[in-house]
Amino acid sequence: MRAPSGYTLIELLIALGLGLLLTLLAGSLLQAVASNYRHHSESAWLDDSGRYALDIMAQGIRQGAYVNWDSTAAPPAFDGAAPPAVMGLDAASISKSSEGIEAPLAAVAHGSDVLALRFAGHGAGASGDGSSVNCGGFGVPAPVDAAAYADHGWSIFYVAQDDGGQAELRCKYRGSGNWGADAIVRGVESFQVLYGLDTDIPADGVPNRYLNATALRTLDNALVVAGATPQAQLADWQRQTHWKRVCSIKLALLLRGDASTRADQAPARYDLFGRSYSDSHGNDLGVLVREQALPAPERWRARRQFNLTVALRNHSPPGDT
Repeated sequence: MRAPSGYTLIELLIALGLGLLLTLLAGSLLQAVASNYRHHSESAWLDDSGRYALDIMAQGIRQGAYVNWDSTAAPPAFDGAAPPAVMGLDAASISKSSEGIEAPLAAVAHGSDVLALRFAGHGAGASGDGSSVNCGGFGVPAPVDAAAYADHGWSIFYVAQDDGGQAELRCKYRGSGNWGADAIVRGVESFQVLYGLDTDIPADGVPNRYLNATALRTLDNALVVAGATPQAQLADWQRQTHWKRVCSIKLALLLRGDASTRADQAPARYDLFGRSYSDSHGNDLGVLVREQALPAPERWRARRQFNLTVALRNHSPPGDT
């Protein structure tokens, strides 16, 4: 009889080593596949979120300065002393309960901006007929008094932090009795706005320059305002303000994923309005984001940049300039 045979110790060690090597290779492959899946999933989420955010803001911009001409209370002509329908702030945030964009707060997410749009509603009742809605999707009724601009609807876009410290783009609107705000998209790295200014006299509706909110306010600060009372001075400022010459708006939005899923280790540079603008407007905080300057845990997240230029369909009541 032959003695029973089996693996020698050397053969067993070789088999264990090969099995361990195959396990490590399979584990590495599984980890790479899972990481690649997470990255593609985050990228798809960013694409959908960015398009959704731009769609909502574009709707608000196109609706800005709308006047309800079908209403019996609609004015027969524009009032030059009406407040501007488009305004904004650079490198600021706001509270969801404050009046409009008053009382600005410290900036969030690389000095993100604030964009405010005002418009008249349409239809009777608390929510109108649904044809004129704010950025929250709620209907805005026609003002009872055509001159009561305080009754007009608002769509205000700004960046704030959620309870977990994540920067999110919010839309702020006025409800039946108070102000409210809803989140549109989270993971905002930077939100920037430029305003297309029509400098021609008379205005032809074509932008000659694109400026940020700070530059527009600088132009307004140089205006000579007349009036014996603060109310009269405000009315004269509202006739002359450059905000009423804004005829288009450029939006730039940079979003990031929730976790580090990128396989590459090459830091990118994001020029939200192009490199030439970034290089010549270094004081416009947030228009340039360099990954190399970000904290290490945030550096290798998926990112997407979105840009859109939207023309205003309506215009603010013309002033004297």
